[in-house]
Amino acid sequence: MTIIEYPERSSWLSITERPVHDQFAFNERVLSIINEVKAKGDQAVQAFTSQYDKIDLIEFSVTADEINAANAAINPALKEAINIAAANIKQFHLSQLHDEAIVETMPGINCWRKAVGIEKVGLYIPGGSAPLFSTILMLGIPASIAGCKEVILCSPPNQEGTLRPAIIYAAQVVGIKQIFKIGGVQAIAAMAFGTATVPAVYKIFGPGNQYVTAAKQMVQLHGVAIDMPAGPSEVCVLADDSAVPAFVAADLLSQAEHGADSQVLLVSTSLKLINAVNDCLAEQLNQLPRKAIAEKALNNSRSVLMHRMEDAIDLVNAYAAEHLILACNQAETIANQIINAGSVFIGNYSPEAVGDYASGTNHTLPTNAYARMYSGVSLDSFVKKITFQQLTKEGLQSIATTVETMADAEGLAAHAEAVRIRLK
Repeated sequence: MTIIEYPERSSWLSITERPVHDQFAFNERVLSIINEVKAKGDQAVQAFTSQYDKIDLIEFSVTADEINAANAAINPALKEAINIAAANIKQFHLSQLHDEAIVETMPGINCWRKAVGIEKVGLYIPGGSAPLFSTILMLGIPASIAGCKEVILCSPPNQEGTLRPAIIYAAQVVGIKQIFKIGGVQAIAAMAFGTATVPAVYKIFGPGNQYVTAAKQMVQLHGVAIDMPAGPSEVCVLADDSAVPAFVAADLLSQAEHGADSQVLLVSTSLKLINAVNDCLAEQLNQLPRKAIAEKALNNSRSVLMHRMEDAIDLVNAYAAEHLILACNQAETIANQIINAGSVFIGNYSPEAVGDYASGTNHTLPTNAYARMYSGVSLDSFVKKITFQQLTKEGLQSIATTVETMADAEGLAAHAEAVRIRLK
């Protein structure tokens, strides 16, 4: 990792930059796939699955036999781990259920909101070298709690034309009935517009590569909502001399192994710690099966040495990390000063990996500095809030003059008349 010592604030923008991809280089191809699926449905999905996943499939739906085979094949220890994680995630998201009170803004005028589950949602689960079955728990559980009536799942098939047993089992745990062996841009397009096999949905969730991300953003233009703009995974560690170098290195590598375009950032007030972390990185990197991937990610990553913790906190807030680990003295106090982050992990014994899998919080988080204005996925992501109001005759009389005056001032006579006619 490149070490940057005591940077001036004028250079912080370059320090917080993410790896840049030339979207225009592939946007045209993404759009052509979307349009093809929109026009030809399953036929186009089959063609693109053959082209990109190198498998010819006639049937995309996961069958009952495949579900039974997956349940039989999954390791019992993994099954138990998934069940424990699911219970924690469910408990955390259940705590987000709240009934909103009816508010009487004036005598006879009652206003309130009601959360209603989005009827149809689609979940995209990557299935490449790191099939993210944990994301099914993170998305499927709040969808179930929210009361979404139809939840479908798309994930790319392997060379045998099936899905990993853990993906199928996790889907069963959260109650997803419709599972499709479709990946990439064609999966996003199928969920957005529907095919003879895949139902159209109102909102699409889930991570993916740069092509999937571009596809999600494009289908937004056609009236389909998405969870958030999402890019490569990232972590920032804020550390001082109280941090354990081996812990910090392990946390950095846990993100770097996601992909070559992932980014990790270490911000510290201690050069001694930075050097120790770099030594640990070299040692731990050699033990990773995904060493080549992690190594490429580290080439895009930086360690930044700061004079004061106050400045270090400012830099961390400017970076707006997807995951932020506070490995420093007074970590709880510092946590209260964090205003831009997707999820915060406080202290030396709060590894980001625990949040990725099983603590209960959601791991679907804003990347690429979107934490400045986006929240991570929560129960709220799966509902829409409908407002209601009810006025008595006396309530309408009490507010009539206010409404009439404002409507007349805006030149909207029919608005004013809608009140006056009721009081004549």
